[in-house]
Amino acid sequence: MDVVVLAGGFGTRLRPWTQSTPKPLLPILDRSMIERVVDVLPKSLVDRVMIAAGYGIEQMREHFSDMDLPYEVVIVEETEPLGTGGAIANCKEHLSSGTFCVINGDLITSLRVDEMLEFHQENGGVATISLWEVEDPSRFGVADYNSENGKIRRFQEKPPREEAYSNLINAGTYILESEIFRLMPEGAHSIERDVYEGLAAAGGLNGFPFEGWFVDAGTPSSYVEAVQVCIANGRYDSGAVDGDSWFGDGCNIAGDVSGSGIGAGTTIGEGSIVSNSVVLDGAVVGAGARIERCLVGKGARIENSVEITDRIIGNGEEIR
Repeated sequence: MDVVVLAGGFGTRLRPWTQSTPKPLLPILDRSMIERVVDVLPKSLVDRVMIAAGYGIEQMREHFSDMDLPYEVVIVEETEPLGTGGAIANCKEHLSSGTFCVINGDLITSLRVDEMLEFHQENGGVATISLWEVEDPSRFGVADYNSENGKIRRFQEKPPREEAYSNLINAGTYILESEIFRLMPEGAHSIERDVYEGLAAAGGLNGFPFEGWFVDAGTPSSYVEAVQVCIANGRYDSGAVDGDSWFGDGCNIAGDVSGSGIGAGTTIGEGSIVSNSVVLDGAVVGAGARIERCLVGKGARIENSVEITDRIIGNGEEIR
């Protein structure tokens, strides 16, 4: 099965990290974010991965050219913003005919795509959307879901909270039939707003609720949460976990670290405290420093006794 990963955004909420590295290549522990995203699919299901991207194209091509993967990777460039539907349509010429999967490029999730695919094939229809329950659905696409037949009766995009059909939201993974292209308007568009609403009314849209974990890693706080979820569920291939934190190879840890991911070759000084943060490879946190809810870039230096909270520190940046 072909897979389209939607990675067209600029990752502005993770700047300055994303000014030098496209968001899909940012590390979640010891693998890139986009590899974590594709991990949700059993390798036996994946023939080709198309990355729909508008930024950092050459970096992504170089990154994947050096990797030995069990599937082909094709970078499909967006020369202008196309929206979710336009980005999918832009990949059409690279897709095999029939069923394919679409995943948002910053999702860390426990979804079983093999089970979702089986449900889709049994239930019929043009599209199946993964669904996740939240307390406040107003920032998401919301489904009016019929649990008896697995169909979505109505679909609405980012409604006021009091007008939401339910607390089940679009969780960013789709199984689609190639018939979907006949329903898409030309040019840039949102598949959620411009296709799914009408498809639901016609009875062609399925829903697949799941449980476990679901993190959209596009903000500093959710990026940290994605790292914590991967630690808690053993999603790493190297390094070691101590308590609730992960440490890459070659770290020198003399301080107290909790709820954090610490990259390879990092130094955490004596008496320092690092909590609910991500520190990338080769960074130095000085003695007595206090780092809380921060993202610290590669090779950054935090001097002794410095206290920082809720910040993104760029690669190589020095904080005194």
